[in-house]
This record gives sequence, C-alpha cells and structure tokens, in this order.
Amino acid sequence: MALDFIQRLTEGPILTDGAMGTELLNRGRIGIEACLEQLNVTSSKLVLGIHLDYLEAGAEIIETNTYGANRFRLEQHGLAEQVAEINQKAVEITKEAQRMTGQHVWVAGTVGPLGKPLSPLGPISHSQARGAFREQIEALAEAGVDLLMLETFTGLSEIEEAIAAANSVSDIPIVALLTFTQEGTTPAGETPTEVATTLSSLKVASIGANCSVGSAPMLQVLEEMVPHATVPLTAMPNAGFPTYVDGRFVYISSPTYMAQHGDGLLRIGATVVGGCCGTTPEHIVAMREALGKHRRPRSRSVSRDRASSGPDYHQPPLITPAEPTRLSKKLGSEFTVTVEVDPPQGFEAGPILSDLRTLLGTVQVDAFNVSDNPRARGRMSALAMSTLIQTRLGVEAILHIATRHRNLLALHSDLLGAHGLGVRNVFVVMGDLPYIGDYPQATAVADVAPSGLISLIHQANSGRNLAGRPIKQATSFLVGCAFNMGATDLDRELRGLERKLDAGAHFILSQAVFDPESIERCYQRLGKFPVPLLMGLLPLSSARHAEFLHNEVPGIVIPEEVQQRMRAAGRRSQEEGVTIARELLEAVSSRIAGVYIIPAFGRYEMVTQILDGLPVLAQADGSA
Repeated sequence: MALDFIQRLTEGPILTDGAMGTELLNRGRIGIEACLEQLNVTSSKLVLGIHLDYLEAGAEIIETNTYGANRFRLEQHGLAEQVAEINQKAVEITKEAQRMTGQHVWVAGTVGPLGKPLSPLGPISHSQARGAFREQIEALAEAGVDLLMLETFTGLSEIEEAIAAANSVSDIPIVALLTFTQEGTTPAGETPTEVATTLSSLKVASIGANCSVGSAPMLQVLEEMVPHATVPLTAMPNAGFPTYVDGRFVYISSPTYMAQHGDGLLRIGATVVGGCCGTTPEHIVAMREALGKHRRPRSRSVSRDRASSGPDYHQPPLITPAEPTRLSKKLGSEFTVTVEVDPPQGFEAGPILSDLRTLLGTVQVDAFNVSDNPRARGRMSALAMSTLIQTRLGVEAILHIATRHRNLLALHSDLLGAHGLGVRNVFVVMGDLPYIGDYPQATAVADVAPSGLISLIHQANSGRNLAGRPIKQATSFLVGCAFNMGATDLDRELRGLERKLDAGAHFILSQAVFDPESIERCYQRLGKFPVPLLMGLLPLSSARHAEFLHNEVPGIVIPEEVQQRMRAAGRRSQEEGVTIARELLEAVSSRIAGVYIIPAFGRYEMVTQILDGLPVLAQADGSA
C-alpha cells in the first residue's frame, strides 16, 4: 500500500479530509481543555461519524484522530501510558469507516508537534523528542496506517526529529507540513524557500503547509515553495481566522471561497489539497468539485433609557479624574481622530515613531491606538509602545489590553504601571487565541471577560484595586470597549455591549465598518449611541485585500458592491480604497463621535489621504 501511495502521487490531485478537532468540539460540545484524542477510546462513535462524513464528501485520504497523541501532550491529561492504545484505536476507527463505506482510501496517521519547545528554548531535548515521536509512530505503523501526516509543526528543528523517527521505524510514506504566519514565515521564522529546500532533501513523499491563517496566505506560501520543491506539494489551509462564540470555534471562510482557492493551489502545482481547522464536510464537497477540473482523463434591543436628547452621553458617576486626559475632554464635543499602531516585532521603535511624526505633520491625530499582540504575534509590549508615543511624540495613546493574554495578577500590575507612566486611556478587548500566533503552545487565559475587566477598572477609579482592597489613590482611567456592528448575531452583540456599558465603559471602538447601513441600523436600535463611538475605518489597499478580509477575518463583512469597485479599480485599487473610506466617513459623520483609522500594512500615508480636506473634521460633535 505504501508503494501504491507513492505511485498515486504521480497520477494527479488527491483530496484529503477536513478538520477533526474543531468538528469534535462543535459536534460533541466538548470544552477546549478536553483531550480530543482520548475520544478514540471513550466516544469512538463520535469520531467514526466524522470520518464517515468526510468519506461521503469524497476525501481520498482520511487522517486519524491522533494529532496530540504523543507522550508529552497526553501527559497533561494523565494519559502518558496510553500512547499505543489511543493511537491504535484511532486507526481501528478509521479503518472501520473505510470498511463501512467500501471505499478505497488511504489512512494517514496524524502526528503533531509535542506541545512544548525543544531545547535550548524549551524543556525537551532532541533525543527525548525523537523518542516520543518514535513511540507514537510505532503504534500507528503497527496498526496499519498507509502514510504519516506530520502536520502543524512550527519550525524545521522539531519536524526533522519527527521525520528521523519515522524513517527509523519503517518505510511508510511521509507527508511533512509546517504552519505559516500571516507574514509568510513559520513561527520559528523560516521562509517557504528554506522549508522547501530543507524538507526536499529528506526522505519524504510530500511537503507543504497546513493550518496557518487561511487560503489566501497559503497560496502565497505555496507559490514560493514551488521552485524549490523536488517532491509533490500538499496544502491544507484553515477556513480563515477563528473566533470563539458560545463555547465554539467559528471559522468564516465559505466552502465556495475555499474551493476557489483550492483550484488556485492546484493550478500553481499542489498535488494534495484539503482542509485544516474550521473546515467541514461541506468544504470538502466543494473542494472535490474544484479538484475534478484538474484530474487527468424576533429581535430584542439594548435598553434605550441611556439615550436622551442633546449631546449628553452616559457617564459612570464615579470617574471624575482631577486631570482628565485630553482625549476624554474632546470625546463627544469635537470630532475625534485616532489611528491604530502595531508595536514593532523587535525592540527598535524608531522607524515607526518616525512614520508617526511624519503623519502628525500632515493631519490632526488626537490619539494613537496601540494594539496588544495582534494575531497573537510576539511584539514589543503595548504599554512600552504607548509610553514611547506619549513621551516622544507628545500625543496621547490608547493602550489596548487583551484579557486573553494575561491573568488577573498581570492585568493588575500592567494597569497600575500604565497609570504610573501616564497612560490613562485604555481599550479592553478579548484578544486573539494564542495558537494562531508565534507561540501556539501558549495557554489562553480566561480569568476575566472584557466586561469584567472594565468593571474592575471602574472599581479602581473609585479607589479599590482589582482585588477589591482600598488603594491610597484612585485611578483615573478613560475606558473603551469593543463593538462589532457587522456581527452575524447582532442581538447578542448588543447585549454584550450593554454589559460593557453597565460595567463602566466611557467610549466605544467599533470593528472596521464598510457599510453605512450597519451604522444606521445600530444607531436606530440603540436610539443613538449612548457613549461616544469611534468608528473603525480600514482603508482597502487592493481587491485581494478586500477578498481576504471578507472571507478570512472574523467580524468583517465587506459588501459585494465594495468588492466589485476594488476589482474594477485595477492598478488604482489603493486610490479607490481611500475614496471608499472617505465616502463612508462623510456618509456617517452625523452619527459618530469620531473615527478610528486602521491603516493596513502600516501605510500611514492613507490616513492623510482620507482626512485631507474632509468637512467632517470641522464638525462640533458626534451627536445627531
């Protein structure tokens, strides 16, 4: 069968199955802390049902539910001595699905990284890593897998140990896949060229990428790999970026969108295509059709009692700072402009500060929003960057604080530190899941939700710290909260907003808006915005940028009309993106207190192009 698979790789495109982990979480309503691989033993029918659905969808390769079935990951659940049992049971379930359908498929033994860094960065030595991989692979081989799928590795160092372990066990064909960041490198920093060159020199049947950040970025990764790969390529993207709703991971890329990119992956030279996190049997059905072309021959609203006539905004009574921030003085009385800034990935902030200084020479910016490890990428701390902006540029910062990245003790320290450094405008947000970024093994923290932290900050403004104990001097934070006007479940989003406002939020920053109707709809539902709202404005730079945001980034919806305008603009797409942003801002200016501009790719010149000469900047306030 091994030789058969090698031969099959030469005969044209092959379709794999889609996600196992997210399907188990969604179908079984299982907590994210559960050991999904243990379900092979405790809930085999659940696993079997997913395999059967992928077989019905037309997958030719079915992966075992063994991604984390190595000694180190199982040890976290007290299951380290069940490596063989769990892996062999997984293969048994997969073969049972094959038997029940009578279909000819290849069973791929899935092997993922160990979950902890290898030395010198982590506690696992290279010999220990190879031993752990060998233990798992021996169990899979003994159970009769047809190939090994080494997937979602974050760097070459660890996957090389897995490949060496596999080749020491048997001649089973190996598919070796790494995951890539939005910047087009592995989390360890290796380029697609380096990955393709290195893996092609090893004893593997196919190389490529899986998981990562979605279809569009993966297409770019594969394009770079093609000239340097000497073995067939495999591509298995996520269904876009994930978000977490009602205890479930939600991915927004549609089957049609993924099928289109699957077609693109095949056109540039991929041989094996399929899906990773968030993909479903429906995605695989759609991709099957694309692959065929390449084969040879009642609504409740938030209470309106906050809304009143005139420009008076809801203001929690306990926050009366002796020296209000300049931002707090301007919000609600004059049109306010803020601009998002991502801290550098290194420790040198000079180039970014220079760009911001240039921007300040062209337009009035009231504050810079400093993001907190966006996309879970390791960057200079948002607090450090906020301090540099305030001390070197003389402009206030809005410090973003992600609750998912810190426990309560760290949040306590960071907030007091921020106040001590003079950073008193803060924006509380959930933050991105660590596993999509530089440290996928990092733990997501859930000590407090955004509304909870806002309440605790409000408490600190009244003279008690986050633990509820009196402090010598009350803080004087101005607190912002997030709101997504394009949410699929707007009622739920509005209820969340009400919790944040009740907790003490003073202003709102919205998710990027592309449709003025979404502003009007929310304005009417609320009876006007109860606190100053700064509308998120993300200028599009190209048609590809618009397509990516719409299909792969949770919470962003770009109307088809806007996408068509970007496609029609051709070489003038960035200019058209600026025009669209200006039109939107002018259309909604009477409904909002200001704008929160998010310049994609650090293109701060687009901020000037959007704001230059806009009458809205002379507007007195953001009330209707």
